[in-house]
Amino acid sequence: MRIALFLALLMAPPALADDTSDKYPDSVLYDRPVEVAPGIYSAIGATQPPTYENAGHNNNLSFVVTGDGVAVVNGGASWKLAEALHAEIRKLTDQPVRLVINENGQGHAMLGNSYWAAQGVSILAHEDAARAFLDLDGPRGLEALRSYARENAEGTTIVPPTETFTDRREIRMGDTRIEVLHLGPAHSPGDTQVWLPDRQVLIAGDIAFSERMPPIFEGTCTSCWIETFETKLEPLGAEVIVPGHGAPTDLDTIRRGTTEYLRDLHEKIGQHIEDGGDLAGAYYVDQSRWEYMDTFEELATRNAGVVFSEMEFE
Repeated sequence: MRIALFLALLMAPPALADDTSDKYPDSVLYDRPVEVAPGIYSAIGATQPPTYENAGHNNNLSFVVTGDGVAVVNGGASWKLAEALHAEIRKLTDQPVRLVINENGQGHAMLGNSYWAAQGVSILAHEDAARAFLDLDGPRGLEALRSYARENAEGTTIVPPTETFTDRREIRMGDTRIEVLHLGPAHSPGDTQVWLPDRQVLIAGDIAFSERMPPIFEGTCTSCWIETFETKLEPLGAEVIVPGHGAPTDLDTIRRGTTEYLRDLHEKIGQHIEDGGDLAGAYYVDQSRWEYMDTFEELATRNAGVVFSEMEFE
């Protein structure tokens, strides 16, 4: 009942709110953490691209308070964001942070590792995410951070995870079971989900979208993404899903913003190819159904081009 009420309040449309403004001026965080379920919190980032104003906090930084320490999900986009999240954790509990879990290898998931490593905290990531971070995403993300965040990038360096896993890692902290999962190929290499089975909460990362348009990268297998979502994520039966970006919500809402979008784009691009269309024309397939999603202007045409390249020779 508490979870249902929380979701109803969280999903209600805000009255005259400006979603681009900083919701927590006293902190470098875009917004303060909210309790998603008992003992599970998330600082919900902006659903716009990273900017100086949001300091790169445009993804969700979550944590679980157990009887034997705190597990953090996402290192954050910078030293200062990780430090600010730690300050919020300390307001809620005296328990030490014992583990950080990176949800993928992108800069906003791992660049804050530099802060957590300096605190002596263990950092866990999927082996493919760790490789992507060191090979390309880390250096590219750090360069971008220094450009847009300016002084808020200070102290941030590239620090890899201290541990990696392949398929799953089960962790028990006090009386809390935490399942760290790689359900399969989806949005980016080493996508990681954190499942709390006793509370029916899934911190899903970037396999799941609702408010923000899913970005599709070169090399992303969108048909694999759909299959992983439908055959591995949905059967978990999560009551609350914390996506990588945007407010915690339910499975139906996540399904609409993720696999329904991907299937619709597949259908539009498939028809375009069948009609003899080329890449230039693919950018203009009708995606108006999804115009309500944040980052539509930045991502829709690019997504169409990537999916065209993926489907062209199927």
